[in-house]
Amino acid sequence: MPRDNQTTPRGFVLTGFSHFPELQVALFVLFLLMHVATLAGNTMIMVVIGADRGLHTPMYLFLGALSFSELCYTFSITPKMLAGLVPGTRAISFLGCAAQTHFSFTFGFTHSFLLTAMGYDRYVAICHPLRYNTLMTSRVCIQLVAASWLGGGLLGLLVTCVVFQLPFCRSHQIDHFFCHVPPLLQLACAAGEVVAAVVNVLCTTALLGCFLLILLSYAFILARILQMPSAEGRRKTFSTCASHVAVVVVHYGCASVIYLQGRSPRAAAAGALIDVSYTVFTPFLSPIIFSLRSKDLKNALWKSLRKSLTIRNANFWPGSSFSNRSGYR
Repeated sequence: MPRDNQTTPRGFVLTGFSHFPELQVALFVLFLLMHVATLAGNTMIMVVIGADRGLHTPMYLFLGALSFSELCYTFSITPKMLAGLVPGTRAISFLGCAAQTHFSFTFGFTHSFLLTAMGYDRYVAICHPLRYNTLMTSRVCIQLVAASWLGGGLLGLLVTCVVFQLPFCRSHQIDHFFCHVPPLLQLACAAGEVVAAVVNVLCTTALLGCFLLILLSYAFILARILQMPSAEGRRKTFSTCASHVAVVVVHYGCASVIYLQGRSPRAAAAGALIDVSYTVFTPFLSPIIFSLRSKDLKNALWKSLRKSLTIRNANFWPGSSFSNRSGYR
């Protein structure tokens, strides 16, 4: 192959949704609504946790960090995905593609590490309740969150460096809705299969490692729950883990479809839609699951809403009973 073709491209064209021209308007509206709901839900969780001192506990510290990683992950992919549904706006620069790959992997790995830390928190709370305050101090929680972000950032940087050091000499059209590694490696002149194997091993190791640690935590938790004498105690104890278990199932179920399953080139169009399950639906479902399953979070949310409405009514009717009542405690 001529050496002139082995150059760094100025950019790429994302063609993932060009296979479904009749669905582009409907997909744009659907993904936009889900994007707005994802931003609102995760922002609400972070604001409520920060405002309510009763939620300043390790479990909700991890939940706040998880919501922030969801926001960052969504911002790294969804805006460009929405732009790709508008004709004429599907181009992305080489540096923009590298940045999107880096941040998508960074926040994806961070999400897995935070879910693992949350599993450990539930293990300590249920299996060692008397030592919980000693083991899960503020310092330990901050260190776990920082380690999750640092690990995610380093792995994301490693994947990005390995992929984008390759020469690209084929078509610059990426058959996907964002700079996803498998279709990107199909454009490489050489060593694409080797890099694909390295990335697959890295993702598989990280995903399975975190998943096995979570399973180990819940194996001890289940054994502890089964030892409880009353059914009511078992139910209440498990209810504290239900939201985390649901998010873990959604996260790893969708991720396994993307990273652990082989993909043939002929299935690229269907694969792009399958990948939406992880990039759009997982961040969309997470705040809904946690908001519906966490009683403390729901109570704090309603408390914040009632307080906001009371203050708004007091400002709107300064001489009414609302104003007198809002200052009375």
